[in-house]
Amino acid sequence: MKQVLRTIAFSSAVALITGLAVANAASTGSSSTVRNKLTVMAPASPGGGWDGFSRESQAALRSEGIVNNVQVANVPGAGGTIGLSQLVQMSGRNDILMATGGVMIGAIALGDTPESLQDVTPIARVADDYAALVVPADSPITSLDDFVEAWQADPKGTSIAGGSLGSIDHLMTGLLAGAIGLDPEQANYIAYSGGGEALSALLSHTTTGGISGYNEISGQVEAGQLRVLAVSSPERMPGVEVPTFMELGVDVSMSNWRGYVAPPGLSEAETAELAAIVEEMQASSAWAEVLERNNWTDSYLVGPDFEAFLGEQQIEIDKIIEELGL
Repeated sequence: MKQVLRTIAFSSAVALITGLAVANAASTGSSSTVRNKLTVMAPASPGGGWDGFSRESQAALRSEGIVNNVQVANVPGAGGTIGLSQLVQMSGRNDILMATGGVMIGAIALGDTPESLQDVTPIARVADDYAALVVPADSPITSLDDFVEAWQADPKGTSIAGGSLGSIDHLMTGLLAGAIGLDPEQANYIAYSGGGEALSALLSHTTTGGISGYNEISGQVEAGQLRVLAVSSPERMPGVEVPTFMELGVDVSMSNWRGYVAPPGLSEAETAELAAIVEEMQASSAWAEVLERNNWTDSYLVGPDFEAFLGEQQIEIDKIIEELGL
């Protein structure tokens, strides 16, 4: 927790300049309709998951002619909660969308932030990005059963690499531990600040296994460096011949879902227009190509159903965070 609070304090300073850029981008667009100018906030540094999602959306919106001018503005820090805080302060701005997802809900729970997704305007969930449990290709562990057996026999000696504390990788580790009868708090999870560091630890056998978004490690899988034991989707991912945890008898399913929210204080008409923009993007051929290229699954959800989903997610992830002892 102390580490997270220090990160929040540091990131607040880092995000100040980028936050001003977002506010300026939003204000300059206010004189025209949102179809002419839209700002997409990626609440993370360039190159991260939300940044990639935002830029894929930007390209699809442009190529399909849905919005004439789409800008992406990065506001990094604290699992996306710095961006969330700034979005809450933009009440009434009708020309900005912020990328969000499961990582942000974990950061809200872990950081005990004053803002939550209940303080903004839900727009839509558009995609699911599922995680994979992997081991080095030369590991003696060749199946999920092998991994479970090793983990149950030596919980502390079986280490799992992944992203930062509270990330989807970490939450998945807790869920898996509980599902096979282990205390989630005793799981030997090794957190890394970036996917590259986690991958290096895994390939060097510093850790027994690792959990990561399938898209992030698919290249190493295809190159024969990593072996996938299972993925966290409820059903097999299209075009990915890897069994799910549920298929193999472990009742675990979780996605790093991705979607959009808008500032608070919008009228019904303004909310509907932003939702229509996302809906048109989601239904486009350009977006279908994005889903296939990134191994994302279409999980479009809008309106009251999306709002209810956000509330359920926060309750579920709060519980996992507590079980992990964070």
